[in-house]
Amino acid sequence: MPDSDPAVLLRGAGRRYGERAALRDVSLELAAGQTLVVFGPNGAGKTTLLRMLATLLRPHAGEVRVLGRSLPDDGYAVRGRIGFLGHEPLLYRELSGRENLRFHARLHGVGSERVEAVLAAVGMDRRAGDPVAELSRGMVQRLAVARAVLHEPELLLLDEPLANLDPAAQAQVAPLIGAGSGRTRVLTSHDPAGGLVGADLALGLKGGRAELLAPAAAVTPAQIAALYA
Repeated sequence: MPDSDPAVLLRGAGRRYGERAALRDVSLELAAGQTLVVFGPNGAGKTTLLRMLATLLRPHAGEVRVLGRSLPDDGYAVRGRIGFLGHEPLLYRELSGRENLRFHARLHGVGSERVEAVLAAVGMDRRAGDPVAELSRGMVQRLAVARAVLHEPELLLLDEPLANLDPAAQAQVAPLIGAGSGRTRVLTSHDPAGGLVGADLALGLKGGRAELLAPAAAVTPAQIAALYA
């Protein structure tokens, strides 16, 4: 992908569920290496946007391009370059954390050394042999972070990535999914102050529409609060 191409481009993008429009006429550009933070109340369309960018949902209107490829037609070409962390950890509960990561590693052609490295990076190397079903929610979230970055994706799509993590765990995963990771990021947040940290662009959704789109440095807490009013 040429450096001049945006990592994420939306032009009038829309998505509906039956007769209900979940996203309506959303347009934006995000350059490679930048971070977009998305605010909005439950049902505003935040998760739908992430799942659409992750190639898990088809756009029903407009143009959607990710890493230089058009969706949905070229989704196959970018899936391996995307790391997705959703509300569901996408881990098999009966398997151990290590077994889950080894399974995903095989899908992406990643070696066992990388599995052990990310387990250590999220502080789960000592509990990696335990079944996921026996782990706390915070531990499962750390494993989900490890899964999302295992294949060293160019684009991270993060839905409330710090949910269930205490401050120590948040600090531990920050090098992998934080602003210093060097990756292009699109993340959702309900935290006006914390969500803006490290972000370049802020998008506010309400009822599926973009009520706010501005450089993160120019966004005020009052503007974000208005989305939830």
